[in-house]
Amino acid sequence: MLRRGRHSSRVLNRARVLLMAHEGKWDKEVAAAVGVTVTTVANIRRRYVEGGLEAALYDRPHRRRPPKLDGHQEAYLVALACSSPPEGSQRWTLRLLADRLVELGVVEAISHVTVGDILKKRRPALDYQAVVHSPYQRRVCLPDGRHPGPL
Repeated sequence: MLRRGRHSSRVLNRARVLLMAHEGKWDKEVAAAVGVTVTTVANIRRRYVEGGLEAALYDRPHRRRPPKLDGHQEAYLVALACSSPPEGSQRWTLRLLADRLVELGVVEAISHVTVGDILKKRRPALDYQAVVHSPYQRRVCLPDGRHPGPL
């Protein structure tokens, strides 16, 4: 592992910790030599005892949260945001979009924050002026979507 192949610095540091611990060095010495905390050394040693070498060197895979909308639902949201706003409104707001998705039965429930996150990912597909963004946004946008730079 140390001579060939490509591994992350985290894995290499964990391997160094285990090697130095095997040589009988104290946790403080190992931590200072590798550049980690004493708690990290203790955690690596504990993981080695409880789960073996693989558990000590590599992190467990994290469960990924399933996406809130599938591709069809996202496309519907983008199309809705690009359509003309409802009567009585000049523009679509994120809350209006979220409410309309629920009304139309596209989703059971969705927050305006999630709608904003999804549209932010799809910004090139949208006309920037079709959606009202949060007044708490830190950056000012020009009508053409560009940023004017530092104020």
